[in-house]
Amino acid sequence: MAMATTFKLALAQMRVEGGAKAANLQRAQAMIAQAAAAGAQVVVLPEACSVGWTHSSARYLADPIPDGETCQLLCQAARRHGLYVCAGLVERAGPVLFNAAVLISPTGEVLVHHRKLNELEIAHELYALGDRLQVARTALGSIGVMICADAFARGQVVSRTLGLMGADLILSPCAWAVPADHDNEREPYGQLWLDNYCPVARDFRLWIAGVSNVGWLTDGPWAGRKCIGCSLVVTPAGQPVLRGPYGPDAEALLTVEVSLQPRPAQGTGWEKLWAG
Repeated sequence: MAMATTFKLALAQMRVEGGAKAANLQRAQAMIAQAAAAGAQVVVLPEACSVGWTHSSARYLADPIPDGETCQLLCQAARRHGLYVCAGLVERAGPVLFNAAVLISPTGEVLVHHRKLNELEIAHELYALGDRLQVARTALGSIGVMICADAFARGQVVSRTLGLMGADLILSPCAWAVPADHDNEREPYGQLWLDNYCPVARDFRLWIAGVSNVGWLTDGPWAGRKCIGCSLVVTPAGQPVLRGPYGPDAEALLTVEVSLQPRPAQGTGWEKLWAG
């Protein structure tokens, strides 16, 4: 990328109902249409947006990537509306399930297929773990994908690796959940993500966008918790520029202007840059 690229990024902080695949996919397609109508060129949907994080219905509702129903519906929506779509899906690969995410081009092609690396231990019974990372070179810039807890792998190794791979922008489908009695006035949500997004964004001069669903977890190890949105965008200066509303009913489509900058370094050049 020889010069800065500016575009509108949409965060689809959508309601995800556990096990309600058809309703969730209808909602996802509607959010994609709304993002396009708002002038967005990229839209990010939450983690496991098809059936919900750790919902046991994944055992019979998960489908393959890219040829399964879920991914194909999103590819068709991306092509119909002419924008990039990043979404978290539950993937079936033979007998194995993965907590996965895709980046789809405006022509409906899957550019990135990511499987979550740093999955919470409580989800290991349901999901296998990924074994690679990928960055897509697009007309807008280089885009990397991670999923939720990938961000706080020790030393931010996942997001920093995406930075070393040349990402100008990291997109992260998430499912941020808190106990049912969490009081956001007393304990404002989001510090974990600021602590892990901001240093990486600042060090690698890149943007990071984390998008969480809203709604109640009704199955799995965290049943009874609430997903509360609070979607977040951090600039290359390491500063939050957008924070979504909080709450299990805080469904929203949020937009922000993003200006991707040419990479100031690569390889060992980063160490020289950081040394000043």
